[in-house]
Amino acid sequence: MNWINSVVRPKIRSILGNKRETPENLWIKDPESGEMVFYRDLEANQWVVPNSGYHMKIKGSDRLHSFFDNGHYETVALPSVATDPLKFRDQKRYVDRLRDARGKTGMDDAVLVAVGKLFGLDITVGVQDFDFIGGSLGMAVGSAIITGLETAARRKTPFVLFAASGGARMQEGILSLMQMPRTTVAVARLKEAGLPFIVVFTNPTTGGVTASYAMLGDIHLAEPGALICFAGPRVIEQTIREKLPKGFQRSEYLYDHGMVDLVVHRHNLRPTIGSLAAMLTRAPTPAEMTAAVPVPRAARRDLVVSTAGDDDLVTAPPAAAHAE
Repeated sequence: MNWINSVVRPKIRSILGNKRETPENLWIKDPESGEMVFYRDLEANQWVVPNSGYHMKIKGSDRLHSFFDNGHYETVALPSVATDPLKFRDQKRYVDRLRDARGKTGMDDAVLVAVGKLFGLDITVGVQDFDFIGGSLGMAVGSAIITGLETAARRKTPFVLFAASGGARMQEGILSLMQMPRTTVAVARLKEAGLPFIVVFTNPTTGGVTASYAMLGDIHLAEPGALICFAGPRVIEQTIREKLPKGFQRSEYLYDHGMVDLVVHRHNLRPTIGSLAAMLTRAPTPAEMTAAVPVPRAARRDLVVSTAGDDDLVTAPPAAAHAE
């Protein structure tokens, strides 16, 4: 028995009284610069490091609260799925991993779906939380994404997805891979309904998620520095035995090569998405969003330029331009 920990420390605590210990996560280290940042400053800044601008991972509930008008939204009930259908076990049983992840995040699985308003416009939002088993794509996640897409189609609203995932959930085997075609069909149905699907890539978005619904958006936005890929850079380097270019598979690299329409700072996501959603649904654009919000490449292909005034204006095309 360790008498210092088991005897001395309890006696000291009893003398000092029930004094609350300092939490271990009072300060958080910036992975990019090494700077120590007070966690309350990070929380107030939407988990973006003030000096370096590094975008840290953010909880799904915090993302929804900062995205919707006044932080008001309603969560959508998600379907239940079979737990551990393959009775999978590696170093730990899958049911134990699920229990630990649910206790850590307070979520049933890796996706939250909510409805609310963005600058007064009705909108449906799905958020993947990387803290829940790496945001991996399993049956629950696939069903949640489909529910979000179907909810948007039923309510006739745009669907915005904040993607964050390490890929397919290996503990569910082929049942996980089946979610790729299932979600793809749901995306196609949303597009058949003439409703926009806007994807926001966050760090990281990889594997089967990138290979399915995350790359099927009408508009692809990305947070700065996000890793977006199918196979990670380390796997590619080991395969081709060559050093990859600096910033390979990051948001800015994909933007330069036409895979991402726009790289947007987290603080600017609300007005940017609000402006795009209003434009794509032909809804009135509120005054708060009229300030120079850049138009992404994908949207430019479906827009016409009016030269009626002194300045070129990007406007929606006439209805005939959308006729099949």
